[in-house]
Amino acid sequence: MTEDRYDIAVVGAGIHGAGVAQAAAGYRTLVIEKSAPGAGTSSRSSKLIHGGLRYLESGQLRLVRESLREREILLRIAPGLVRRVPFLIPVYQDSARPPWKIRLGLSVYAVLGGGQRGTRFRSLGRNAWNTLGGLRTDGLRAVFEYWDAQTDDAALTRAVLSSARDYGTEVIYPALFEDAVCEGDAYRIRYRAQGQVRTCVTTVLINAGGPWVNEIQERAQAPSLAIDLVQGTHIHLDRPVTDRVFYVESPRDRRPVFVMPWRGATLVGTTETVFRSDPESVLPLPQEIEYLEETLRHYFPRYPGKRMEAMAGLRVLPKQAASPQSRSRETVLLCDDPARPHLVAIYGGKLTAYRATAAKVLRILGPSLPPVAKRVRTDNIDLSASAID
Repeated sequence: MTEDRYDIAVVGAGIHGAGVAQAAAGYRTLVIEKSAPGAGTSSRSSKLIHGGLRYLESGQLRLVRESLREREILLRIAPGLVRRVPFLIPVYQDSARPPWKIRLGLSVYAVLGGGQRGTRFRSLGRNAWNTLGGLRTDGLRAVFEYWDAQTDDAALTRAVLSSARDYGTEVIYPALFEDAVCEGDAYRIRYRAQGQVRTCVTTVLINAGGPWVNEIQERAQAPSLAIDLVQGTHIHLDRPVTDRVFYVESPRDRRPVFVMPWRGATLVGTTETVFRSDPESVLPLPQEIEYLEETLRHYFPRYPGKRMEAMAGLRVLPKQAASPQSRSRETVLLCDDPARPHLVAIYGGKLTAYRATAAKVLRILGPSLPPVAKRVRTDNIDLSASAID
């Protein structure tokens, strides 16, 4: 029996695996996914396509600039999936940052975004404060409004993967990656699907396993990075606050928390709790739910809604002594051979910048891949036209 051969094999069909598969159009590409596309962290995010305003404070200007550029691209190519929404930042007497500092940050944000319509901001006058969904006004000093975007993260992931399929990508799920062995200029991989172990040969292997990234590296006998898995929990409540996203501080530790409109109701998140167990077992913790509900009631004391559900996902962050909040959110790409790589592992990454990350992966792998007649420009693909299964 002839063994299947591919130019590119991707392990993981979250947003980054889907993005790489789409960017690989023109190559013979295989994606294997252990459960279902977007079933992990890619469906448990804050549902935001944003530049990362808070990353300015830690000096991550390159990440913010890249994310703002990618936000505008996604608004253009996925109008049915990504929409611009107003964000509000209330500033109180006891807030960690005074109004002048918020104004300065928003000004830098606007400059990095190119000063376009979607980067503008304003301060809301006091006459508007009582129209903000019952926002607490005692001690309120200022309210700033700016614009970012929101998406259905799982639907976006499925649309990107559907687009990759349209260009010939083969997607197999559920399929469990067993192992991989480097054989010169290729990898021989084994995976289990439909109760059988299958093998194939691929020129390059891309590890887009998210929280399982180091487990996959170990099974591929490849180097890995020291990481922390950081749990982020959201709660979903049954009534809307308003049609705007509120960017507030937790009264307990001043961490940023979003209060967001979501499917006619409200989504609140997220937390940052170091996770030290099997990623399959991730669940919202009672103390995380209490933390988020406390934050919501602090700013909206008359909010009548009730919690319907809670969800938790896992971020991959480089292992450091610093708190999760202060660590870099830059994506790290680890190669088996920097000069001529045949395996690239994706560590971390932002939903907003998935397309840029995929382009970087393909550039790194360029020396190892055969030439193709024509590469697809993913910034011109209409994702709203992709079938979402």
